[in-house]
Amino acid sequence: MMMLEELYQSAQSRKEQPKEGSYTNYLFEKGIDKILKKVGEEATEVVIAAKNADKVEMANEVADLLYHLAVMLVETNVTTEDVQAVLKERHGKKSRIQDRKEVTDY
Repeated sequence: MMMLEELYQSAQSRKEQPKEGSYTNYLFEKGIDKILKKVGEEATEVVIAAKNADKVEMANEVADLLYHLAVMLVETNVTTEDVQAVLKERHGKKSRIQDRKEVTDY
């Protein structure tokens, strides 16, 4: 969670103290729809990188996704502590998912 926290703090700082020419400020100025579009694009690119089994591409795309997720969290006033609380609550719980039929049709 440390990486996401650092990205979150950086995005929060940029929102509070805008810097001309900043991509982060550009996203905040464009608003939630633009931010969500970028999150979706980056998530798709992560999937493609994973499918291609390209480690370098995967690392780059995950970094892009984490960055855009941090911007989204700041924009929606969800903190990394909020996310951490959910993860902590889930930790150690037994999954309610029973043996599911394998998905073979994609």
